[in-house]
Amino acid sequence: MKSSKRFVMLGMGSFGTALARKLASNGCQVIGVDSRKDRLEGVKNEIHECVVGDATDREVLENLPLRDASAVFISLGETISRSLLATLHVKELGARQVVVKGVTKEHGKILEHLGADRVIFPEEEVARQLADKMTWPNVLDFLPIDPEYSVAEVAMPSSLSGKTLAEADLRNAIGVQVIGIKDVLSGKLDMFPDGRRKLLEDQVLLVVGRAEELQALRDMP
Repeated sequence: MKSSKRFVMLGMGSFGTALARKLASNGCQVIGVDSRKDRLEGVKNEIHECVVGDATDREVLENLPLRDASAVFISLGETISRSLLATLHVKELGARQVVVKGVTKEHGKILEHLGADRVIFPEEEVARQLADKMTWPNVLDFLPIDPEYSVAEVAMPSSLSGKTLAEADLRNAIGVQVIGIKDVLSGKLDMFPDGRRKLLEDQVLLVVGRAEELQALRDMP
């Protein structure tokens, strides 16, 4: 389905290109900017528009629809000064949301002071996700929703199979709230199930909880 969202991608290196391609495949309109024409050649038939130009050049940026973009992404390699300059310019030119790929934690702090709405460290995020999946293979998906709570999909612990949701009483037992139960075979998701719902091994629990509560659920046999 085509989305009404428009994004500007400043820097079409490996990360920028991967992000631009994924946004485009999601139906979003993406404008890619890079000073190297060869980087744009590979995606020119996939994204909405390719612009050859220096992403730190204010005149180049003034000709981009920064104010109309849902977000501006900045990924300009390991040269810290370039991303700082680009961030400064796009904020001054009225970009609504600016997401920047950080190089170091200190770099991230400066970017935040310049007005970056979010600083990301892709390698750290991928490493953290991989470590979690390898540590807890029964956790199928994980989404932080605020500093304290997260939503997670957890394979049904064998010790709960055969009980009703009320008998398992996970809210009182460990603190997590079950907001959905998915049948693995059919893919059907039952949101906000009542206490009479039978728990089976071929189901997945969709739960909300704090880190220590989700840990307790992961550790259940």
